[in-house]
Amino acid sequence: MEGKWQEVVRSSEAESTCKLKAKFQLSGYKDVEKKTVVIGGMFPVHMRIASKDANTSTAPVSSGCEGFNFRTFRWTQTMLFAIDEINKKKDLLPNTDLGYVIYDSCFTISKAVEGTLTYLTGQDEAVPNYRCGNGAPLAALVGAGGSDLSIATARILGLYHFPQVSYSSTCSALESKFQFPTFLRTIPNDKHQSTAIAQLVLHFGWTWVGTIAAEDDYGKYGIKDFKEQVEEAGVCISFAETLPKVSSPEAIQRIAQTVFESTAKIIVVFSSDVDLSPLILELLQHNVTNRTWIASEAWVTSALINRPGVSSVLGGTLGFGVKRADIPGLQRHLLDLDPYANPLTEEFWETSFNCTLDYGRAVRGVPDGLCTGSEHLAQLNNTYSDVSQLRITYSVYKAVYAVANALHNLEHCEKGQGPFVGGSCADIANFEPWQLMYYVKNVRFKVPHTDEEIYFEDGDVKGLYDIVNWQVDSEGEISYVTVGRYNGSAAPEHRMTIMNNSIVWNNEITEPPHSVCSENCEPGTRKGIRQGEPVCCFDCIPCADGEISNSTNARACILCSYEDWSNDAHDTCVPKIIEYLAFGEPLGITLIAISAVGALVTIGVGVVFAVHLGTPLVKANDPLLSFSLLFSLVVTFLSSIVFLGKPRHWSCMTSQVALALGFALCLSSLMGKAVVLMLRARFLKAIRIRNKAAAKAAKLAAAEAAEAAANGVVMTNTANNVDANNAADNPEVDSLTCAHQRAITAVATLIQAIACTVWLILIPPHPIENTSTQNIKIILECDEGSVIFICCVFGYDILLALTAFVFAFIARKLEDYFSEAKSVTFGMLVFFIVWISFVPAYLSTRGKFMVAVQIFAILASSFGLLACIFLPKCYIILVKPEHNREEMMKPRPKPRDGTSTGTSASLNTAVTKINTIASTAIDD
Repeated sequence: MEGKWQEVVRSSEAESTCKLKAKFQLSGYKDVEKKTVVIGGMFPVHMRIASKDANTSTAPVSSGCEGFNFRTFRWTQTMLFAIDEINKKKDLLPNTDLGYVIYDSCFTISKAVEGTLTYLTGQDEAVPNYRCGNGAPLAALVGAGGSDLSIATARILGLYHFPQVSYSSTCSALESKFQFPTFLRTIPNDKHQSTAIAQLVLHFGWTWVGTIAAEDDYGKYGIKDFKEQVEEAGVCISFAETLPKVSSPEAIQRIAQTVFESTAKIIVVFSSDVDLSPLILELLQHNVTNRTWIASEAWVTSALINRPGVSSVLGGTLGFGVKRADIPGLQRHLLDLDPYANPLTEEFWETSFNCTLDYGRAVRGVPDGLCTGSEHLAQLNNTYSDVSQLRITYSVYKAVYAVANALHNLEHCEKGQGPFVGGSCADIANFEPWQLMYYVKNVRFKVPHTDEEIYFEDGDVKGLYDIVNWQVDSEGEISYVTVGRYNGSAAPEHRMTIMNNSIVWNNEITEPPHSVCSENCEPGTRKGIRQGEPVCCFDCIPCADGEISNSTNARACILCSYEDWSNDAHDTCVPKIIEYLAFGEPLGITLIAISAVGALVTIGVGVVFAVHLGTPLVKANDPLLSFSLLFSLVVTFLSSIVFLGKPRHWSCMTSQVALALGFALCLSSLMGKAVVLMLRARFLKAIRIRNKAAAKAAKLAAAEAAEAAANGVVMTNTANNVDANNAADNPEVDSLTCAHQRAITAVATLIQAIACTVWLILIPPHPIENTSTQNIKIILECDEGSVIFICCVFGYDILLALTAFVFAFIARKLEDYFSEAKSVTFGMLVFFIVWISFVPAYLSTRGKFMVAVQIFAILASSFGLLACIFLPKCYIILVKPEHNREEMMKPRPKPRDGTSTGTSASLNTAVTKINTIASTAIDD
């Protein structure tokens, strides 16, 4: 069978030839001779691949690398130190000698893939899908640096189920076991870090944040998780920039300009130190300060960023660093480096001391200094030998020990109790990658010197971080000060502990910076979103009257209940002012006093009239109507008091009805007087016309009689005597007195009483709480019940007033020592002036002052009527009693023009006198 296979191989070789399509140019460390197991490693010792000619006229050559990175070179030496330390241990792999193959990924995906393929092949050439040679088995790959590099290598290694333990690849995308089944890491998943940064932003109340991410999976996924969490909590992103992976000065300048112009004072950066370094240099040139930077673990303690002079830009930076530890013996290993042991070490030496190790390697552009190889690294004091912040370095140390402990468990498997088929175990000298993968996935150990327990949960470790603050020391250098902790495995409320007082911010201030697009809206205002801008950019709009907001950044104002109103600050609903014209307040007391005085004066006038009831003046003005008029004025005076106080059902009905009936009785009494005065005036006018005609006839008859006497003829004229006697005895004058006046008054008042009764039965006035007139007050007032009824009732009073005025005005020429027609006329004029003035005053006031205006109008009109009608009478009765005689009720002397007027009191006297004159003329 074996012979046939050899024939097939020889036949195949005859038909075709296998050859390498390309040879990779890789640098690193390798020690596989006479080793039991080989561990792979991959570190980005250089920052980038060197540029090369793109000409394809010659065979392509793998690119070299440039930009030596002292920090990542320390990581490489840490792996060498850990392997050497493990090989010396008696309790860990005591019978196994570990070898290593370490490649430089140059922080580039293509180089990482080259190194992975070469490592899997087992030779310096990469032959995909082949393992060439019979050397020691490959254990696992420690690496490959950045997240995008590990994603590329994990996709290849996953095809072979080959274990990969990363020390710095934190991208959350790598947690997918479907895509990366063999990927594990000793550094926390970025989901923890994104959550930690989000909590830090929320802890300090920053709502306006800028973000900068590297143009790789690490930056993309880290910022994505951060944004999702903070935006859900109401934080807005001012700007989101991406750092280019390939050198682009234009892009760096644009990002720096964005940072300078943005109002955001907080900038979150998910990037490696290599990608961020060009931007920091640009910001230094433009002196962009007064920003607080939130650093991811990839650059929070990087010496590449923390170079001299950055304190003005990065001072006060806060960031999350992975767990730090001291590794005894590491610094001695770093300083005892042999410069001639390896080309990579030689390059490190020459870069560190800026020299060349021998003449033969001196080329154009290299400084003229020479190195002997005996220089002391300790005197450099650079990031390579700095072991004060061993964070990623410690992660490298843990990754190597994780693989070693997995190998130890594989080696010490007891036959028959193994994890594989039939309880079998794997052979440490000849095992398959998938067999070691089982042990790596389930490894559990304590890290030497720190006793930290390491185990993987779906390939991840616990999310433990130190919160690091960049503070400027007395020498002007940046120092890393731990100001808090974050534990992603703890309860949400206990995950982050931070000492705010220990933080020193940018420009060495002690107060946290303020980063908001818009200031918080204080209680009493609400947020008004600006069209087309993020929700964090808003205007604070004061709440309208009657609305409040009692919390900061309220999205809407709350409407107070109808019984409450907003205070001046619009942050609390306070009870509305209950307003009504109370009895006890000064204005109420004043109105009560005036009303009482008016009522007492009116009663006093009534007493005067009662005492002088038999006098000619009182008898001539119908005492009954006078007393009814005085009673109605007392009612109107006292009804004004009912308008005061808190409105009740009874007071609302009483005040309106008493006022309407009081004025109806008053005005109907005046109308009764006025209509009789008007009729008497017209009757007197007719008598005067008739008597004037009789006088002419008497004169003519006298002349004729004289002429007849001269002629001896005797004549008699009985017609004039009859007319005069009829005029003297005419009962028509006396029939226009009391009966008519009282009847008119009674009928007019009864009509108003019926209307008020219907009003009270159907839609009576009732108290209400008026909240619409004045927003800050509840005005207790009376609702009239029906506008139609109140207009009819008080319109009727106005009709009575107009009628009385017209009748009195017509009778105004009835003159004597006392003219009642003129008194009524002036009284009505005062009444109209008061109520016409009342209407605009009433409509222009609100609340209790409306009631006050109404009471003033009632009192003023009542006093006006009282003064105009009764003051002249009281004056004659009390001051001029000599005029209160029957003779004074007679007409005044006849004016020169021959006209004569009279009064109701002198009407009969005038008729008698006219008849006497006519008789004398006849006798003559």
